[in-house]
Amino acid sequence: MKDHSVRTLIAAAALFLLTVSAMAQTPLDPGEKLEKLQFPAVTMQLKGWTKFGNGHVYTLPVRAGQHLRISFSTKSKFAFLAIFDLSKPDDEAFFGTDEDGMSFETTIKENATWLLRPYYSKVSPRRGLGAPFSILIEPLAAGPQQPKPPAEPERPSLFPKAPPKRQ
Repeated sequence: MKDHSVRTLIAAAALFLLTVSAMAQTPLDPGEKLEKLQFPAVTMQLKGWTKFGNGHVYTLPVRAGQHLRISFSTKSKFAFLAIFDLSKPDDEAFFGTDEDGMSFETTIKENATWLLRPYYSKVSPRRGLGAPFSILIEPLAAGPQQPKPPAEPERPSLFPKAPPKRQ
């Protein structure tokens, strides 16, 4: 009898840990629906509605070296977009339209999966239960190399240049 209850306890603990680790990979709020995207070859537009507790969130796999711009637009001053890196242990967004502007452009430094979460602010005084939004995901050509500053022309000098040192 004890052996059976120990096995049941171990199985329950294993199931709990699997559930917790799955939740940590995609932190969804109750009622959210997850939509898995692929990195687009051309501009992709997502349209939706930020329904409190019933909205869509999107995962976007990105690879090192890819260059992209993500733009968020809405008519509501209470709707925002937050982007999370699911490969990082913290649950802080690395980009949010509430503080960082309406578009984000970057060259990816390491392979990861991002979570794009459009949301309707819970703390703002407002009417209604959501707002329409649009997200543009634009793959861009690799960023241009920064031009090197032109070398300063040699200036006339009263003293000759020192010969290069031998080592």
